[in-house]
Amino acid sequence: MEGLIRKIVIGKEPKDGMAYFVGMRAGGGQVEAIVHDMAFLHKYSKNRYLVYIKDEEGVSLWKAVDEMPCIIEFDLNF
Repeated sequence: MEGLIRKIVIGKEPKDGMAYFVGMRAGGGQVEAIVHDMAFLHKYSKNRYLVYIKDEEGVSLWKAVDEMPCIIEFDLNF
């Protein structure tokens, strides 16, 4: 089952890691979406997460996280 990613924490130690979450301010915009890149996984058998931001120009790819230890938090809408 696949869900929407709400937050990603990057790094071996979560308390010292870098966190990005949907709605977070980033530069002149905010994080719009965090996506598990399934095409990359199928082609290279490696995980990659893509972080998109939205600003006045639209939605753009901001960061790609390749093969890093990550904690993923899904949006479960409790």
